[in-house]
Amino acid sequence: MQAVILAAGESSRFWPLNHKHKSLFELMGKPLIFYTIKKLLEIGIKEIIIVQKPNLEIKKELEKHSFLLKNKIRFLVQEKSEGTGAALKVAEKFLKEKVLVLNGDDFYLPEDIKKCFSKFPSLLVREVENPTNFGVIIPEKNFIKEITEKSQNPQSNLVNAGCYFIPSRVLKEKIERSVRGEYEITDYLRILARNEKFYFFKAKEWFSLSFPWDLFPINEYLLKKIKTKIKGKIEKNCQIKKPVIIEEGTIVKSGSYIEGPVYIGKNCQIGPHCYIRPFTSIGDNCFLGQAVEIKNSIIREGSRISHLSYMGDSIIGKNCNLGAGVILANLRFDEGNIKSLVKGTWVQTGRKKFGAAVGESSKIGVNSSVMPGILIGSNCVVGPHFLVKENIADNQIFYPEYQTIVKNKKF
Repeated sequence: MQAVILAAGESSRFWPLNHKHKSLFELMGKPLIFYTIKKLLEIGIKEIIIVQKPNLEIKKELEKHSFLLKNKIRFLVQEKSEGTGAALKVAEKFLKEKVLVLNGDDFYLPEDIKKCFSKFPSLLVREVENPTNFGVIIPEKNFIKEITEKSQNPQSNLVNAGCYFIPSRVLKEKIERSVRGEYEITDYLRILARNEKFYFFKAKEWFSLSFPWDLFPINEYLLKKIKTKIKGKIEKNCQIKKPVIIEEGTIVKSGSYIEGPVYIGKNCQIGPHCYIRPFTSIGDNCFLGQAVEIKNSIIREGSRISHLSYMGDSIIGKNCNLGAGVILANLRFDEGNIKSLVKGTWVQTGRKKFGAAVGESSKIGVNSSVMPGILIGSNCVVGPHFLVKENIADNQIFYPEYQTIVKNKKF
């Protein structure tokens, strides 16, 4: 069996975490595409084709995981970002009669992928509350009658989960550019649905990765699967509520409380007196100072969070530095769902709790606070004693005005 992973998109909605393709974002020390490939190999896929951007970033990253490359993996390049249909067309001459196609930045369960193999051709779908952001499936019994792309008046709540078991011959059909100026794979699927019986199967679970906050359910799913493995050093008077993974070279200092499931990478220092709450994932070479509290968050490698800081439901990029007393707030006063401003449009996160997402190599000064739903770019500097209430673009210095002390002023 043969599979194609489409991973050549621009990941623009994933800012400020989009320095690389979304599929290369690391959780528990491995890029997300690693988990996809591993699942495909486990269910018996013998050949994998990955379509990526010209910078070859996916191939370079996967070379760090040599056991994957011992299998038959072919890397192809989509020279221009012209849509998912164009990406699949790149692989056409290498395709067999039947091919499994997956989105590289989505996360699937192996049992759901297997469902597609029971009927041919077939598509994986999922019921969602708000289908307007997806391709919507119009069903007719067990078959697909029609597919509409991001309709504002969807006729069902079944959406395209981006996993297809289809005939390669459909790529011989002629399609036109969409209103977005791209060749969409859904146009090929629409032709297929009109000409033959096209089955669909409901996924038990599916995680679509479009925005930064979409990482949370994937992180939670992975952490729920862990078994305790402690290779680091735990000082006296620590409380460890399993399951946890603490990698080698890491030291958890006295008085710290870790409430699993939690993952902590290699060569980290935690504490003293830190409180690490469930569903937190911390990368290699991180430092959490005295009395830091982290809840349901993702901290990437090389980042430092100084003493007396709090971070809730947030994502911190590589090599960031948060000064003492920094607070990343995660809840509105009215407890309503949190919105974030993405590419000039307010987007509902669907979450009552979401703090901030911070890009790589950014610094936040002492005693600064960040309001819920804020996105801070890479290589930014936020000054001390500041309340961040709006997004900050990449490479910005964001300082409050310094107050001048006026001597001998009479009151």
